[in-house]
Amino acid sequence: MSLNVDKIRDQFPVLHQEVNGRPLVYFDNAATTQKPQSVIDAISGYYKLDNSNIHRGAHTLADRATRYFEDTRAAVKEFINAREDSEIIFTKGTTESINLVASTYGRKFLTKGDEVLISAMEHHSNIVPWQMLCEEKEAVLKIIPVNDQGEIIYDEFEKLLSEKTKILSVIHVSNALGTINPVREMIQAAKKWGAKVFLDGAQSTSHLTIDVQELDCDFLAFSAHKLYGPTGLGILYGKREVLESMPPYQGGGEMIKEVSFEKTTYNDIPFKFEAGTPNIADVIAFKTALDFIREIGKSNIKNHEDELLRYASSSWSEIKGFIPVGIAKDKISVISFNIREMHPFDVGVMLDATGIAVRTGHHCTQPLMQRFGLEGTVRASFSVYNTKSEIDQMTEAVSKIAKIKNK
Repeated sequence: MSLNVDKIRDQFPVLHQEVNGRPLVYFDNAATTQKPQSVIDAISGYYKLDNSNIHRGAHTLADRATRYFEDTRAAVKEFINAREDSEIIFTKGTTESINLVASTYGRKFLTKGDEVLISAMEHHSNIVPWQMLCEEKEAVLKIIPVNDQGEIIYDEFEKLLSEKTKILSVIHVSNALGTINPVREMIQAAKKWGAKVFLDGAQSTSHLTIDVQELDCDFLAFSAHKLYGPTGLGILYGKREVLESMPPYQGGGEMIKEVSFEKTTYNDIPFKFEAGTPNIADVIAFKTALDFIREIGKSNIKNHEDELLRYASSSWSEIKGFIPVGIAKDKISVISFNIREMHPFDVGVMLDATGIAVRTGHHCTQPLMQRFGLEGTVRASFSVYNTKSEIDQMTEAVSKIAKIKNK
């Protein structure tokens, strides 16, 4: 099925503007995707008609808001094929989801000498919480190396596994390189040693079909704002039996059953991990974002993005001085690159002058950049509303920029 991209683009108000006198070309989708009008309307609609706290009110507005809020939980459950709604927890984002698990499961079950495995391509949010945990518990953080193509060296990963491995926390798709990691095989290998597996799905959920039951991961985290939804909202999936074994992350309202000055009895999952008034409007609006994805079709979105990746990779490889960074065989629609003898920030500023938005820097993956001996890269990332004509505009702009230093 070929997509009517013009019709899709019409749903995104932000795309129809000029930046620096040129039509906006938005290629920063790995940082955050833009929002369709339906999602924007859902946010304002809650505040216009349904504004109320949830779960505790007896009046009509509270009932409506609660129902819409829980409808989103059910939609997320279907989106990743979890077994039940109660395995879906709402957080502030992927970062908080990782911190929640490190601070609860990790703090309870990790002991001195235990090992946590992460890869060399992790986002800082999947490095720092585990570092903090390992320092506190006197555990060991071990790093899975990557090769020159930006792929996990699987043989080295297998060598790191042992009876000491208690947690494997790995990014499904690299935000800096676009590499799709072999997580299904990695999960199976880690499970043989009895390890729990945390999957960072911040990048993968917007591009790949996710089935947590098939993957058999213990945890999965992702963020709404990378799925055409609002910022400040994340999802943590956890297997019921694992979530029930974990202490609460925060104390307060909603996460309790009974409170006295002598003792507090905690609520059932998922509410045990959702202390206080949540981000109600954005949770409700996220279902609209998931509806947007469902109506287009995940496979249709991926096919379109894959075609853009092939087209851009072919076009930009012809530019003199163009240096791709991360050339894995299995990738999503992300291209990181540098221009010979130019700083990535300078390239980004010059592209912005032509109306093209890209990301520059280390992409919160400083250890990965050090692995490649780089300060950073320019990163272009594509989404369902991007077009080949936009890629042509960037090809022209990058060609002109490259000529400054590569005549």
